[in-house]
Amino acid sequence: MAFRKVLRRTAFVGGGAVAAAFGLSQLKEYRRAQPGWARLAHVTAEAELKVPYADELPSRQAQLAALRDTEEFDVLVVGGGATGAGCALDAVTRNLKTALVERSDFSSGTSSRSTKLIHGGVRYLQKAIMQLDHEQYLMVKEALHERANLLEIAPHLSAPLPIMLPVYKWWQLPYYWAGIKMYDLVAGIHCLKSSYVLSKSKALELFPMLKKDKLVGAIVYYDGQHNDARMNLAIALSAARYGAAVANYTEVVRLLKTKDQQSGKEKVCGARCRDVITGQEFDVKAKCVINATGPFTDSLRKMDEQKVANICQPSAGVHIVIPGYYSPDNMGLLDPATSDGRVIFFLPWENMTIAGTTDTPTSVTAHPIPGEDDINFILTEVRNYLSPDVEVRRGDVLAAWSGIRPLVTDPNSKDTQSICRNHVVSMSDSGLVTIAGGKWTTYRSMAEETLDTAVKGLGLTAEPCRTVGLMLEGGKGWTPTLYIRLVQDYGLEKEVAQHLASTYGGKAFDVAKMAQVTGQRWPIVGKRLVSEFPYIEAEVLYAIKEYACTAIDVIARRTRLGFLNVQAADEALPRIVQIMGKELNWSQEKKTEELEAAKKFLYHEMGYRSRSEQLTKTSEINLDYQEVVRYKKRFHRFDKETKGFITTVDVQRVLESINIHIDENALHEILNEVDLNKNGQVEIDEFLQLMSAVKKGQVSDSRLAILMKTAEETLDMRGPVTVDRSGGGV
Repeated sequence: MAFRKVLRRTAFVGGGAVAAAFGLSQLKEYRRAQPGWARLAHVTAEAELKVPYADELPSRQAQLAALRDTEEFDVLVVGGGATGAGCALDAVTRNLKTALVERSDFSSGTSSRSTKLIHGGVRYLQKAIMQLDHEQYLMVKEALHERANLLEIAPHLSAPLPIMLPVYKWWQLPYYWAGIKMYDLVAGIHCLKSSYVLSKSKALELFPMLKKDKLVGAIVYYDGQHNDARMNLAIALSAARYGAAVANYTEVVRLLKTKDQQSGKEKVCGARCRDVITGQEFDVKAKCVINATGPFTDSLRKMDEQKVANICQPSAGVHIVIPGYYSPDNMGLLDPATSDGRVIFFLPWENMTIAGTTDTPTSVTAHPIPGEDDINFILTEVRNYLSPDVEVRRGDVLAAWSGIRPLVTDPNSKDTQSICRNHVVSMSDSGLVTIAGGKWTTYRSMAEETLDTAVKGLGLTAEPCRTVGLMLEGGKGWTPTLYIRLVQDYGLEKEVAQHLASTYGGKAFDVAKMAQVTGQRWPIVGKRLVSEFPYIEAEVLYAIKEYACTAIDVIARRTRLGFLNVQAADEALPRIVQIMGKELNWSQEKKTEELEAAKKFLYHEMGYRSRSEQLTKTSEINLDYQEVVRYKKRFHRFDKETKGFITTVDVQRVLESINIHIDENALHEILNEVDLNKNGQVEIDEFLQLMSAVKKGQVSDSRLAILMKTAEETLDMRGPVTVDRSGGGV
């Protein structure tokens, strides 16, 4: 079968740059204040599009019934990532009867594990210029158009972000300046805001954590940033609103085929599907089947034709999350040339700092695991750019994850770093349409070309594409000041209201209505799942309406708690499972199963395992004699009977002597973090291993270490003691 590599059309519609400012709220206010603002043309036919489920989404059971009972769909999309959801939205808004199935959760794969940028690709433009590669130039140009469109259609989930490129050699200043200005030029009317040069002093003023030595100056340019999993979900939910039958946890067992009466050849006519939750199987008939399965592209292609050659070469990209104090609130950093030639981004995200990514060949798996080598590589590169005053500690890594990029390449190629993320649209002899490769940013144009290919190749009767400017779920009704209404109308905390507005947009009021009364003077409603994050219990109930079926769906993709802090996510899990269990009538066995599955997810896929490996029974105790004496003395303040270990009773007794009271369950959690053999007590060796790990930076913000140190000081000074957890690294 011959494959057609698609060069994207630069199909600019309407016009207008998206203004950029340093804050999301300020950005939106600025945009609406500009006279004659040239925005992307919203689809004039949008008002004519029917929205069957404008008020309430059909349940997952109703969606499964539609899949089973519909005689024949026009289009069946396999894959619920950004591209698959984009194909479903494109198809249903062309008045095609549309279905989508995803074997796990929407955005459970690569689409939730990105760098969170909406960008054209500065490094791709560099390669296009250096290698005179017209194809890469076209890819960057279209991606910049799509960047502008995405910022328009989901204003609550996305915003421009200034990114600083620090310069440490004088000759690099004009070189990088010319490259970044070319990026602005290629964006044309879709340039977010013109890039600019900063002096050394101004760069340090905006990014005080930056390394000062040999710093010449910096260049600041603009790209977009978004909440990737929520954006993916917004696309899928929008498709459902317009009438597409979408179902997660529904896998394709095999493709259905029928013999064409005219040609005598077999043609794909649907798929045999299985509800992963119940095990029930059923057929979904469709005139067209679209393969949008990302890294699993070749698996579905081989269902169609067993001997077909692979076109997907997967590459793993690891990211880490560290505390927000490592970066300014609204300024990212780009390291254009790491020690091995890769690019590292260092970005503020959800009040934390995200750093990545790596780029290494990998095998395809549904559960990629971040490696310790990759985590340490990123930390080393971060250290190279930050001031020596800022100690970058391994223990400050709050979460880590690996995503698999579905790069399209020659099967014989071994170097994934030099591969451009062009996409491929192909149609097999039996009519299976495959969309592979591409970038998150260009999901919409990829979907448009995929549907164009399907309509033309299979003779479907369809309207033209209508997704340029089509607002996504939550986009309508959002304003920069929406959170104020949430505070005033419902009595939510300001931070919680801002979070709801930026996560759900115009649908935030639906979440607020479900929030329970706290019983406190303030806030009136909105019980938090964990104290240091603005996620509330009502979001768990709303997540079920958004087709969340497991606790993992809630901590990873409806909220982003698992991606931000695995320790906090672990603490929130019991309550999340309790709420879901009550709403979905789970048995005790099912609740236990969900809790264990979610803990396993955090342990392996979100970096909790890496944290555990920093402190083990075989960890070397690297303390000098004076330190050992000091820490033993501290330990024996709690171990009055010289048992050689302490329990919650010992800790509670010391705290009560200084008039401090901590919940017993909280104390159990604090000791459990250090209790390596899980026998309910912390031995002297375990405590010394902890203090050694703290000294080496492998563990930071240990609650027990901080608690015992502060209690010791309080016993001497009789002052107040604080026990709040400040983050807890992995």
